[in-house]
Amino acid sequence: MQNPFGNNNNNDPNNIFNNLPIPPNYAKIKNYRGDLRIAKVGISWTTFWFGPLPALFRGDYYNFFLEIVLAADYVLVALFFKWNTLLTFPWPALIFALFYNMMYFRHLFNKGYYPADDRSRELLIKSKYLKEKK
Repeated sequence: MQNPFGNNNNNDPNNIFNNLPIPPNYAKIKNYRGDLRIAKVGISWTTFWFGPLPALFRGDYYNFFLEIVLAADYVLVALFFKWNTLLTFPWPALIFALFYNMMYFRHLFNKGYYPADDRSRELLIKSKYLKEKK
């Protein structure tokens, strides 16, 4: 397969991820068993439009339930104080969309995942998802 993004072509025959077409704003992380996760670094537009469903499909149950609870709290507070104008725009979805990908990566780092290659490590450090080791 040709790589339309022009990255990760280091011609290493032992690297099974060598010709995976990864966009420049996506990072690859893996754990000691070899499980691979590829996810976007930056704003999660799927979380903005579909709410907690991307977290559910990724198997990220912690953030799935967290988003449901926070959205329910937001609606209950708005209804309790009769701030109906707050319900016209999905503020929790917007705020969660800004931070969800970072929360997803950090949750996986706590489970033993680490960057699969140097490009992903540099991207995660530059985006402040991962702290640089001194």
